[in-house]
Amino acid sequence: MKQKITIKTIAKELGVSTSTVSKALKDSHEISSDTKEKIQAYANLYNYKPNHLALQLRNQKTKVIGVILPKIVHHFFSTVIMGIEEGANEKGYNIMVCFSNESYKKEVETLKVLSNGSVDGIIVSIANETLKNKDFKHFTDLVAEEIPLVLFDRVVDEILCDKVVVDDVGAGYKATKYLLDNGAKKIALITTPNHVNVGALRRQGYEKALIENYIKTDPSLIVEIDENQDIKDQIEKVFDKDIDGVFAVNEIYAANSMKIAKERGLNVPNDLSVIGFTDGLISEYSSPTITTMAQHGFTMGKQAVELLIEKIEKETEAYKPKKIVISSDLKLRESTKPSS
Repeated sequence: MKQKITIKTIAKELGVSTSTVSKALKDSHEISSDTKEKIQAYANLYNYKPNHLALQLRNQKTKVIGVILPKIVHHFFSTVIMGIEEGANEKGYNIMVCFSNESYKKEVETLKVLSNGSVDGIIVSIANETLKNKDFKHFTDLVAEEIPLVLFDRVVDEILCDKVVVDDVGAGYKATKYLLDNGAKKIALITTPNHVNVGALRRQGYEKALIENYIKTDPSLIVEIDENQDIKDQIEKVFDKDIDGVFAVNEIYAANSMKIAKERGLNVPNDLSVIGFTDGLISEYSSPTITTMAQHGFTMGKQAVELLIEKIEKETEAYKPKKIVISSDLKLRESTKPSS
């Protein structure tokens, strides 16, 4: 008696992706004739049969959308949830929100639970640890199983699905250029580790603005924050460099920078101008209030859920993933000098 095989078994034996096997078994024109014949012959030889229980679960619409966020306390993610919920409710869907807490293991386990038929599709911002590990198999398997998936904010090219992102390079450039145009010459960048793509992209924008102003990037002015350590202590060191500007990739880093400035007797914005990211309550109610790059999280969430519902309701053979890029706006407040 021949062994019972799955799409994953065929993919492993023939050295192709699970997505290729899935498409070949559906006779997709996206797969070459030779590859299709090889896969179909192997499947016939081992009497491959689709998992009808899984198909049945998938075809029974729940009208629920799963959302996995990396953090609970974060203004940006709370606005994204609001956008997702409004967009979902308008189309008759509810949402189920889960948190990875930046953990690879928890993200894998949560995806497994949500993809067992309890939701019709999933929206995710990838966990910090997953980005660091560069292990995205749990996502590529999901795509291969044709479970609708949309990534937002933290995304990677390796996962072939719809994505909604901020123009992080453009935002980093706008923030840094504003500081330079208003007299700053020694600008510190307070950012995430480079494996977190949003921080890396904002850094590119920062460096682009410096280059355009004939300023060489000084690595000693760039602080990559390890959030498992004390944030304020890590930022403190860059203040020994006589900086006159700070671009922080989130409002928590910006608020910590302003606290250090105050402790050192520096006046914000006369001695030090500060620009943060994410227009949340911290930025609005700090003293002085913080100039920030507004990310439009609500819009991002609504567009992400609209893409997902389109995928759920319009199942087509040939599907080309879409990428929506949302620009950020500079919201001027008291932590920067008025535009000269």
